[in-house]
Amino acid sequence: MSKIGIGIIGTGFGQIIHIPAFQLHPEAEVVAIYHRDPLKAREIADKYGIDHACDRLEDLLALPTVQAVAISTPPSLHYAQAKAAIVAGKHILLEKPVTMNVQEAIELYQLALQQNIVTATDFEFRYVPQWQYLKHLLAHNYIGKKRLVTIEWLVQGRANPNRIWNWYSQKEFGGGALGAIGSHTFDYVRWLFGDIKSLCGQLSTGIHARPDANGNLRNVDSDDTCNILLELADGTPCNIALSTVTHRGRGHWISVYGADGTLVLGSSNQSDYVHGFSLRHGKLDRPEMELIPIPPEYELPQTYSDGRLAPVLALSDRWIKSIQSEQTMLPSLYEGVWSQLLMDLTRESHELRRWIDIPELVLHKE
Repeated sequence: MSKIGIGIIGTGFGQIIHIPAFQLHPEAEVVAIYHRDPLKAREIADKYGIDHACDRLEDLLALPTVQAVAISTPPSLHYAQAKAAIVAGKHILLEKPVTMNVQEAIELYQLALQQNIVTATDFEFRYVPQWQYLKHLLAHNYIGKKRLVTIEWLVQGRANPNRIWNWYSQKEFGGGALGAIGSHTFDYVRWLFGDIKSLCGQLSTGIHARPDANGNLRNVDSDDTCNILLELADGTPCNIALSTVTHRGRGHWISVYGADGTLVLGSSNQSDYVHGFSLRHGKLDRPEMELIPIPPEYELPQTYSDGRLAPVLALSDRWIKSIQSEQTMLPSLYEGVWSQLLMDLTRESHELRRWIDIPELVLHKE
């Protein structure tokens, strides 16, 4: 079977994770890179041994050797770039948040269905072993009926006010904590716990100005802290605290309190948001939380110094196999649409200062 030719659109996360992941995959080949600066495109292509360096997206999409593209540009560019790729007949792996609003996400999803395009959204926590085993335990009623879910994702990545002002600082380009980590959170809440009935959100900005590349202070209007309350479809309350500006923040923790015990999945690692997770179990008659070993069948074949690489490689493997078999995969743009809807409703709730019921989203599944 011939290798799937991959085009890389976006050279930040794309260069750090997407290119290495696809170059490690035995059935994929990175054949083209896009950057609007032709010198930068050529530099990256030479660095990674990529045949085609393109400074026009249409040139990359016209290449017959490109069968699929991975898109990791700022969110404000996703809709136009993904739509062009779908129209060109290319399968897409899209970073989150998938678009700037749910209407754009739905349009991409429906267009991909019409064109028989295999889509993937990079919700990589679904492929982290500890997370997969937590899902297994919850599916098998390990702690009984849920009473409360709490999620804390408190990190210091942007706590320094001297960190440079860029697209992440600007709402109009899709910057902010809700898009960066809230998009993941909404996806894994639905994956782990099922549908959501209603939500109430509050967004805030703790650092209102940052220096640009020339040292001039520029206004920050994107959120860096999010407090979100959810009511799950089964009535369980879920409390979420997200922040990217917490000095020595606790890290990333999910606690599930049930009638028969508690499960806690968490990591205090501030430098790598995938490495370091452990899963623990607690009961009333035990003095301490006990570490749950992860069965070998859940482990990834290999891990890397950058914790993101192994789960993205696992997700990419599912995408490649889905392209080869002409089958759909999880998570696809369908999951991206749902994440985007919940982000939009969080912003609406913040503006209206009230709870919002989640509407029924009528979409044809792939």
